[in-house]
Amino acid sequence: MSNPVEPETLADLPLEDLVACHECDLLLRKPVIHPGEKALCPRCGYELYAHRHNVVNRSLALVLTALTLFIPANFLPIMQLHLLGQTSDDTVWSGVLGLYDSGMQGVAIVVFLCSMAIPLAKLMCQLVVLLAIRLNTGRRLGLLLYRTYHHLRDWGMLEVYFMGVLVAIVKLVDLAELTVGVGLFCFISLLLIQVWLEVVMSPHQVWSALSGEDPHAGD
Repeated sequence: MSNPVEPETLADLPLEDLVACHECDLLLRKPVIHPGEKALCPRCGYELYAHRHNVVNRSLALVLTALTLFIPANFLPIMQLHLLGQTSDDTVWSGVLGLYDSGMQGVAIVVFLCSMAIPLAKLMCQLVVLLAIRLNTGRRLGLLLYRTYHHLRDWGMLEVYFMGVLVAIVKLVDLAELTVGVGLFCFISLLLIQVWLEVVMSPHQVWSALSGEDPHAGD
């Protein structure tokens, strides 16, 4: 169920009762919503925030699944290339090493950060934040890490790396014999789980639970 939010006179309202639309910057009175509902901006229809069911436990399950897939997605072969009697297994990590050894150290560092280091850092931040809420301890650290997570969001570019892999497969399929490896399926699964996690882990509920405004916001 969606609850459009109606603008009203806001001059006398305290800041904690206000919310701004992230899409069109319309300032609104913060609505009260019930589990399963979401608040929408009346001007542009953007979702201001939602109250989802069992956010912490569902998000924890997704984070732990993503962490389980992280090593096979990055270190198992994405594809196997057969060319002129030679066979090579290509992984995300071997791609980083190949760039570094070929003299493109700067590009290798960027690929490593955006496809491996930052996605892992994001998952670890999410894990600690969710555990802080679940165990009701270390919420100050949870607030710091959740802010860090939001700063890192734009730098984890698994989808860009995935598009690069698809382009490479299309270009090489006519030149050599290609075999898709299990690492590619792990990589796709990791990407989809992270997208799902972005949907499930409602920022409004996480902030409310961490700050103590609503300790049960993640229930």
